[in-house]
Amino acid sequence: MTEENNTPQRRKLGEGVITIVDRLIDELAGPVRRTRQEAASTLAEMAREHADRLEPDVERVTEALVDALYRPEAQTRWEALGALREVATSHPELAAQAYEGAEASLFDENSSRVRIEAFRLLARLGASSPELSDKVWPLLDEAIQCFHGDLGYRDMLDSLLEFAEGNASDASKQALVERISFDVTGGRGYVKTCSAKIADAVEAGK
Repeated sequence: MTEENNTPQRRKLGEGVITIVDRLIDELAGPVRRTRQEAASTLAEMAREHADRLEPDVERVTEALVDALYRPEAQTRWEALGALREVATSHPELAAQAYEGAEASLFDENSSRVRIEAFRLLARLGASSPELSDKVWPLLDEAIQCFHGDLGYRDMLDSLLEFAEGNASDASKQALVERISFDVTGGRGYVKTCSAKIADAVEAGK
């Protein structure tokens, strides 16, 4: 029995026209840190601004981005997480392959940007379906408790509003309201305002 090969599939010379997407996928898995970072950044920009160019190869791109979550440098990881968040908008079932990598990134000890992008990806996945919301909510809940008060918590709140307004399960939404209830009544500034919006969004969706 042969071992399963989990390496993202790439076109090779002689197998057809090599596109910019093929090149970026190849560079994302390459040995040079700076090249990986630039490839991840370009893919993230394409996912945001020109998603139609990735669509024909979205499965291969997703596999490569998931693989990139295990690169040592922070920038490659946060760019990949951002790109996967865009993929999750139209293809949550594909982006869900990033669950384990996103979980590890969510508690990265060295990069707040990586943590924030992981949180945003998981929140968008959770907003896509009741099943995915129930899967990601325990991670989001833990992160809320760990990073409440951090500078990046505001960005996390914005993603939680998306979670509350989306297709998350009633149980996950109610758990979210309970988790942020203190900030609704006793918070300050933007944290209080956004927490109240989240609670209102859940109430409006009932």
